[in-house]
Formats: sequence, structure tokens, C-alpha cells
Amino acid sequence: REAFLIEEPMAAAIGAGLNIMDPSGCMVVDIGGGTTEVAVISLGGIVINHSIRVAGDEIDEAIVNYARRDHNLVVGERTAENAKIAAGSAYPLEEEVRVTLRGRDLLTGLPKSVEVSSVELRDAISQPVNTIIELVKNSIEETPPELVADIMENGITLAGGGALLMGLDRRLQSELRMPVHRAEDPLTCVARGTGRVAEALHLYQ
Repeated sequence: REAFLIEEPMAAAIGAGLNIMDPSGCMVVDIGGGTTEVAVISLGGIVINHSIRVAGDEIDEAIVNYARRDHNLVVGERTAENAKIAAGSAYPLEEEVRVTLRGRDLLTGLPKSVEVSSVELRDAISQPVNTIIELVKNSIEETPPELVADIMENGITLAGGGALLMGLDRRLQSELRMPVHRAEDPLTCVARGTGRVAEALHLYQ
């Protein structure tokens, strides 16, 4: 009979196992399919919260556009997502990999496959990845100095499916000069966090 609302990054933080009631600040970057949310949490409340409509879907779209523009190849979103999972990255890999894109030739209309490297894909998805990194930077700039000190000590936690993009944690770490951790099983963080709140509503109201 009653409905309760919880902010997505708060649920992600709880699901990632962060102590949100602690006075020291923690930062969560939740990269889903449609949106990326960045939140700084302290004493059970959200201090800074920013959200943009650039996330996993935009990264897939960038791969679709790249295939069309550079290879005259029409690929579906699922093909683009599979390529992103297999060879997409935000930071140079120790061993670069190659993946085959299969689709329809834009000129002949016949089936066609093209082999692309993780270097090419990294370049293709650089714009949405840079937008996400810029959002995290802006959020840090707005965070009170004492909480920034806590985040530098505790690190930034990545959650959501987008956190699985290879090298994203290392890229953020090199640009922000602070520790970045990927949550355990980032895909289910929000669901697990919401479940924990539902089990103990009295603690979070």
C-alpha cells in the first residue's frame, strides 16, 4: 500500500557494500544503459548528484556509427554491444584484441564482415567515454574539500553495466589521480542495494 523512492546512486552504493552512514564521503559512478549518475554520499545523504543521458547505449551507438562511417557496414545494436564487451576499452590494453563486425554492406546490400581492433573501437567510443569522465571531474570540482580528501583516500566506486568497459577504471584513475574500484558484480548493484533497503526500511527512512 505504500511506495518508497530511493535514488539510483544511493541504491548502487548500498549494493556495492559502501557504508553510506559513515561521515567520511564516498563517490559512486553508476553507468547504466541510458544514464550515467555520479553521486557523493556522506552521513546517509547525497551531497552532490549529477546525471546525464550518456551511458552504455550511447557507446553502442558510437560503434554503429563508426561501422557505417568507416566501413560502409550496417550493424545492429546487439552486434555493437557484443563488440563493445569483447574489445571495447577506455584505456590502452596490455594486449590489444581484434573482433569481427558482421552486418550488411551499405553499397551492395549483401552480408559483409569486417575485422576491427580494440584500438579502432577505443577511438570510436572516445566521445561518450570522455563525456562520462568530464561529468566525474565536474562532480569532484563541486564536492566540498573535506569530502574530496575522503574520496582520495577511499577511492571512487564504479557500478552499473558500463563499469565493465575494459580499462575504464584505469583511465579514470590516471585522469583524476585517485583510486578507482569496480564494485563486485556491478550489473546487480542497484538491485541488491534496493533489496537491502526493502529488508531494513527503518534504517534508511
